[in-house]
Amino acid sequence: MTSEITPLADDLLRGADAIAEFVFGSAKHRRKIYYYASDAKIRMPHFRIGNVVCARKSTLLAWIKQQEGIQ
Repeated sequence: MTSEITPLADDLLRGADAIAEFVFGSAKHRRKIYYYASDAKIRMPHFRIGNVVCARKSTLLAWIKQQEGIQ
């Protein structure tokens, strides 16, 4: 039995720029990340390390699939 655990460093997005690049394809959308992390009706899964917004790529992809109704 092999375990396919992704190292945290490969799965971690640190900062709104990195998350925006992953989700929207451009860091110029970083303000949307702050909105989706705090004020949106349906909030994006995230956590903070100090004042830095962070997220896991795997968690964001699962959340997007759930929003699409794919599950």
